[in-house]
Amino acid sequence: MTFDPKHLSRIITDGRDRAPARSMLKAIGFTDEDLRKPIIGVAHMWIETMPCNFNHRDLAVKVKEGIRAAGATPMEFNTISISDGVTMGTEGMKASLVSRELIADSIELVGRGYMFDAVVAIVGCDKTIPGAAMGLIRLDVPGMILYCGSIAPGRHAGRDLTIQDVFEAVGQHAAGRIGDAELLAIENTACPGPGACGGQYTANTMAMVMEFIGLAALGSGSVSATDPHKDQVAFNTGKAVVDLLNRGTRPSRILTRKAFENAIAGVAATGGSTNAVLHLLAMAREAGVELSIDDFDAISSRTPIIADLKPGGRYTAIDLGRAGGIGLVAQRMLEGNLLDGSQTTVTGLTIGEESALAEETPGQDVVVTAENPLKTSGGLVILKGNLAPEGCVVKVAGYERNHHRGPARVFEREEDAMAAVTSKSINPGDVVVIRYEGPKGGPGMREMLGVTAAIVGEGLGESVALLTDGRFSGATKGLMAGHVAPEAAVGGPIAAVREGDTITFNIDNRRLDVDLSDEEIRARLTAWTQPEPRYKTGVFHKYAALVSSASEGAVTRAE
Repeated sequence: MTFDPKHLSRIITDGRDRAPARSMLKAIGFTDEDLRKPIIGVAHMWIETMPCNFNHRDLAVKVKEGIRAAGATPMEFNTISISDGVTMGTEGMKASLVSRELIADSIELVGRGYMFDAVVAIVGCDKTIPGAAMGLIRLDVPGMILYCGSIAPGRHAGRDLTIQDVFEAVGQHAAGRIGDAELLAIENTACPGPGACGGQYTANTMAMVMEFIGLAALGSGSVSATDPHKDQVAFNTGKAVVDLLNRGTRPSRILTRKAFENAIAGVAATGGSTNAVLHLLAMAREAGVELSIDDFDAISSRTPIIADLKPGGRYTAIDLGRAGGIGLVAQRMLEGNLLDGSQTTVTGLTIGEESALAEETPGQDVVVTAENPLKTSGGLVILKGNLAPEGCVVKVAGYERNHHRGPARVFEREEDAMAAVTSKSINPGDVVVIRYEGPKGGPGMREMLGVTAAIVGEGLGESVALLTDGRFSGATKGLMAGHVAPEAAVGGPIAAVREGDTITFNIDNRRLDVDLSDEEIRARLTAWTQPEPRYKTGVFHKYAALVSSASEGAVTRAE
């Protein structure tokens, strides 16, 4: 049976009884001819609070031109975004992970309300990407993701800069290693224009995930935000979504278990962000695909690192684009039998067929082969132990420290830890413990880039370890364990740790332990009192009441 491209919008636009709806739509410029065509929602997250999404409205214009050229009618709508970089280190950062759920909810709600036949989601800053994907999965209409592109690197003192350098400069300044003028110069040059953060941080990691998993055209995200070719990419996306609609291909057909494995392998091979663990678990839950936190360790262990990208490597996302883009990474992984090339994508081609179209720039050294990798195993490691029975996540890309043992320095919130670092109260060998920052306890699971970057800036990156039930930025460097679960706010073992307890990181054995017996941990937790919620009304209160463990993706659920 031929798929009807107006499979949903007929309910809104067709027939005598829909005259009032048509009348209202005509008031804003739609014609009878427009309303006879399939209706495609064009979602974006433009907001005047960050560079990451600042080109979304411009891209939406081009996407809509492509949709019209292909014979359908676009209807633009927007949702929100919270910048991790702007809010980092403040109470505002608690809104970041919460925003993922709101973005998914709003795309789903608008899609269901107006019965769009298909949806294009233009994404940028970190949580917009998985949030949009979750919305498309719930709607299960033909849908595509378009990443707005990476920011260009800044240039100062003969070197490229990203936002990571600004955060580390704060620690260098606190340590007296640079002065006011140098800090200001770095601040003024690191972010030169629109686009999402430039290394293989969370935004670029998740943009790559969308290509590897099949929800975005391979190579579309490698074109930077300020590249003149980005307009053509957006126009082509508009045309492509109409083709996708005409074929009737829904996310449920694309998002197989193998597609998720491909995405995890891509994260591992590029030294991608630990946040991908949370987001892929959440997406899998929406898609009804069985996936656990342990799968990330298994796939990462067999996947070598083949892309030399910041924060562990030398290059930015724009450098990767110039070298051959995400398509080249996929091509190299297929050559090394690290991907399932048979998986369907939104283009109608398999990922194997798409990657064959990638062209390597002669002489590039951003992407190497699987036979001669930068590192023989991937960047994500899952640790368990008596401190993290449900697991925690460590990124080891670019770092070789596989063992650390030291005294716990315990902080009940991020700000207290930051104050200790910048006042030189943290010593070599210490293990910084930041708790009550998990999904419920924060609530919202703040990222700790301010603290981790300050540790590096203070010159302690190779001698101090850190663990938290909160999250890390994709820009985090050093031996840092995040997503410790169960979290402190629900009585996880991290709540039992006291100042001076000895904690051991053992990467090779996949262990994170405190030198306490099970009996002592139980005794301490028996005497523990659950703290009062930090918010008793509003969105944070509602989120804390509904959110699951980080080991399950920190998804909200009513049951």
